[in-house]
Amino acid sequence: MKIGIPKGFRDFSPAVMAKRNFIFDTIKESFKRYGYEQIETPTMENRETLTGKYGEEGDRLIFSVLNSGDYLNKADADAIQLKDSVKVISSISEKALRYDLTVPFARYVVQHQNEIVFPFKRFQIQPVWRADRPQRGRYREFYQCDADVIGSDSLINEVELIQIFDEVLTKLGLSDFSIKINNRKILSGIAEVIGRPEKIIDITVAIDKLEKIGIEKVKEELATKGLTKNEIDLIQPLFELKGEKNQVLNHLKDYLKASEIGLSGIEELQYIFDLLDVVSLNKAKVELDVTLARGLNYYTGAIFEVVSNEVQMGSICGGGRYADLTGIFGLKDMSGVGISFGADRIFDVMDELNLFPKQVIESSQVLFINFGVKESTFVLPILQKMRALDIRAEIYPDTAKMKKQLKYADQKQIPYVVLVGEQEMESGELTLKNMESGDQINVTVDQLIKKFSK
Repeated sequence: MKIGIPKGFRDFSPAVMAKRNFIFDTIKESFKRYGYEQIETPTMENRETLTGKYGEEGDRLIFSVLNSGDYLNKADADAIQLKDSVKVISSISEKALRYDLTVPFARYVVQHQNEIVFPFKRFQIQPVWRADRPQRGRYREFYQCDADVIGSDSLINEVELIQIFDEVLTKLGLSDFSIKINNRKILSGIAEVIGRPEKIIDITVAIDKLEKIGIEKVKEELATKGLTKNEIDLIQPLFELKGEKNQVLNHLKDYLKASEIGLSGIEELQYIFDLLDVVSLNKAKVELDVTLARGLNYYTGAIFEVVSNEVQMGSICGGGRYADLTGIFGLKDMSGVGISFGADRIFDVMDELNLFPKQVIESSQVLFINFGVKESTFVLPILQKMRALDIRAEIYPDTAKMKKQLKYADQKQIPYVVLVGEQEMESGELTLKNMESGDQINVTVDQLIKKFSK
């Protein structure tokens, strides 16, 4: 048997987990400061809950879970004969691993609507799964850190979510990152102006690939979706629309003057930018990007994407406004807006830039050397007292050579060891050794505890 794990999945060592928890804790504390409360949803959802919510491409990336028992007995025989994998999967799988946290959140809101106080501000930090092709910064299992507020149309929510992006990434040590913002109503307006409003999904899916495949490939995809050369030529100038946000907005106002929904999107963006002028951001650069589309079908208003300008990684955060996501589950007209931190990509950026603080490693603060039964019996009550005060302390479990025990402390990056032998037990003064400098001092139990107490 070949030992290993599937591609796109990973093991995490204690050192890596300490760094990941540093990211999660920083995000969680920021969410709480803005009034968001934590929930969790199951790993698996009913397939029908997930399918049809992410577009055709998203549906293909959903991990389906086989029904238990003799699932082939209930399989669609005709679909098997025709090799129609979509119909076959539907007949042998009723459940699927969650693709993101937003659709399960919408299901949660509808299912628990009588218990929720609206506007409802929730956050989730949980793994999601996508049957994607693994590559740098893209995994099949990864964590999302989401915050959403549902039951409010106010654009103050968008502004606060931008502030959360800025606050978290600044606290994590990123110094050069951009928050790109657009509005799906502007994209709808563009489709309306060229006379193809029914093609809005095809247009946004294609434009969303602009950075990955370039203008020419996007134009080719738009052509395969039925847009004429003239219609594509009308869109193309927007691909290169850059500059100061007010200039871009003025250009868009002229371009979209015949589209009510397009002008509404511009008005919303202008209001958000005006509010951002009132608050001060730390490190974030907020940029209007007309080509930002975000391929998920449920977005209807402002959309966000965050990129590091120091590491080529793609987007590290994203989000947007949805007008009626809960409507697919029967609860109509429940507007919401949310963001998601890509913790795994943020980890890779921080690791490459060496941004993790040294003290993030969660090793024990002190190790007691084990000299034997009598000595360890003397040490155990001291350990209990230290741990009760939230001091990370341990004793080497076996009576081994001193060299082996010190090597253990060194490999685990434990900064101090305590030596308790016959002499120390008689005098009541323990020997405290600094592993980095090699210096040793004598301390009482109270002095030892005081040194390591928070």
